[in-house]
Amino acid sequence: MKSEAEQFEKVPTTIYASAGEASRVLAVEVASLIRKKQAESKHAVLGLATGSTPVPFYRELIRLHREEGLSFQNVLTFNLDEYFGLEPTHRESYFRFMREQLFDHVDLPSSQIHIPPGTVSRDRVFEACQEYEAEIERAGGIDLQILGIGRTGHIGFNEPGSSMESRTRMITLDGITREDAARDFQGIENVPRFALTMGVGTIMNARRIVLMAWGENKADIVRQAVEGEVTDAISASFLQKHANAQFLLDAGASQSLTRVRYPWLVGTATWDRSLIRRAVTWLSAKLKKPVLKLLDEDYNEHGMSDLLTEHGPAYQLNIRIFNELQHTITGWPGGKPQEDDRYRPERALPFPKRSLVIAPEPSDELRAMGGTIDRLVEQGHSVDVLFLTSGNLGVSDDAAEHFADVLKELAATRSSSAWKEPVRYAGQLLDDLEAKGPFGEDNQSLRGIKGLLRRGEARHALRATGLDESRIHFLDLPFYENGRYRRFHPQEDDQEALREALTKFRPHQIYMTGNASDPSSVGGVCFSIFRQVMEKVAKRKWRQDCRVWLYRSNEKPLGVYEIDMAVPMSPDQLKHKVKAVSLYATEELSTGQRDRAVARYYDQLGLANYEAIEAFRAW
Repeated sequence: MKSEAEQFEKVPTTIYASAGEASRVLAVEVASLIRKKQAESKHAVLGLATGSTPVPFYRELIRLHREEGLSFQNVLTFNLDEYFGLEPTHRESYFRFMREQLFDHVDLPSSQIHIPPGTVSRDRVFEACQEYEAEIERAGGIDLQILGIGRTGHIGFNEPGSSMESRTRMITLDGITREDAARDFQGIENVPRFALTMGVGTIMNARRIVLMAWGENKADIVRQAVEGEVTDAISASFLQKHANAQFLLDAGASQSLTRVRYPWLVGTATWDRSLIRRAVTWLSAKLKKPVLKLLDEDYNEHGMSDLLTEHGPAYQLNIRIFNELQHTITGWPGGKPQEDDRYRPERALPFPKRSLVIAPEPSDELRAMGGTIDRLVEQGHSVDVLFLTSGNLGVSDDAAEHFADVLKELAATRSSSAWKEPVRYAGQLLDDLEAKGPFGEDNQSLRGIKGLLRRGEARHALRATGLDESRIHFLDLPFYENGRYRRFHPQEDDQEALREALTKFRPHQIYMTGNASDPSSVGGVCFSIFRQVMEKVAKRKWRQDCRVWLYRSNEKPLGVYEIDMAVPMSPDQLKHKVKAVSLYATEELSTGQRDRAVARYYDQLGLANYEAIEAFRAW
């Protein structure tokens, strides 16, 4: 039975505080299924997914195997999909992914593993897909199918347009799906255009289906799949028609569900300060009215009569929220000295402040807060930028090849024997690129040069904001330098390196991102390390005098109701920021659109009309 709060949800949905907690619950269910089947001398048939989403779940299964003796001897597995044309040994093949993330760490017999054959010849694809379906049938069908959800709402590789009756087949990958995989493949040109995938119909035949989703970036598509109409434009929406399907979400992925975002529409709301601001800004946007023009009847007609009873009338409530929003706006992100700071986001003293901007990867900082860095420097604060990783995983082979070619060209114009070593180095770099090819894995030498290229760009870009080069630091956390996307294993030495850096800087304010990211992404891993370190230094004197401001880089933008500090930019300041971001030449970046969108929203609410605004949330 659904609760009143869940009345708009068309498939059972459970929200957990974290991906780890949800993964532990699901792992217990899977372990129970396996043991039940063992007692019956039967196979447990599991349908498995790849990508970053199931990684915490697989790690919990490994823990249960190692620490609690869970055996996989009676398990049959069927993976959802595989890229077409990738050898099983390719670093981004799903076969290799499953080996590294699960199969090599448990006692699952290789003969009981089934993954769509990505290397089958094109003329045998249809036959191979039919055989995959037959294998599932011979196994008695899938007992429990694990799913993630893509940005287009796809399950498996069932891109928009996939029918509910579709079976295992070859499919052309959607442009957005290929864009999302571009970093894994070091450039979209290396991402396969085709994949083999279980069809929606194949998935729907499973006796139970569990879809997992983590992070705020998945929140909007999750809401469409759970609360929207069933449509082949969002294949995950077909799960509404399954008798035993369930969505498992962390707090971030649940943010767009009606019961979380608009609780006053589905029952009695507890009107705290945050929810009041959310409700008023929502009503203003919905009615296209400035906040100060909202009427009592507007509130009453949209399920908020109790809000007026507790905090009204509308006139007073409107003024209160308008003032709160107005007080988030500041041109002084480090605080304005010798001014009354009661209504300013950041305190006036101490001045100048030691401001530390932390970026998981280079470019995160400028895309999100280039204008703010500019202001902090201009206003005399001591600003340092700390990159937690080198960013070498985001640098394409083309960029490294271009560097080697330029180095050889430069040497060719010089007659000095001193250029012999650079020429040899450039030649070795080109040889390494050719040897690995577009689908090979970078050796340490290649990763090193790519990291140096990224460092150079970061210094160049930040100098454009007025930051001195001595204020730019790279921590090169081991989890990243020794790992790959979706295959990160943070350790104690990552925390220790960051703890030492924070102790050295003793900042008065920190700017950090990643709290809304997928927990297995670079940003998510970095924020987890940051959070653990901040807990360890909680009693340090500098920590008690330090404020943390959260920004968004690749993650879903902050809603206006979430913003605690809004730093406006003039047209010239925005152009300056865009130019600085463009200096990151090894990665295609865009900026400005999000900042303009925030400014438009403030304007629509009846506040000042700025060209652009950078947004922050107090942690």
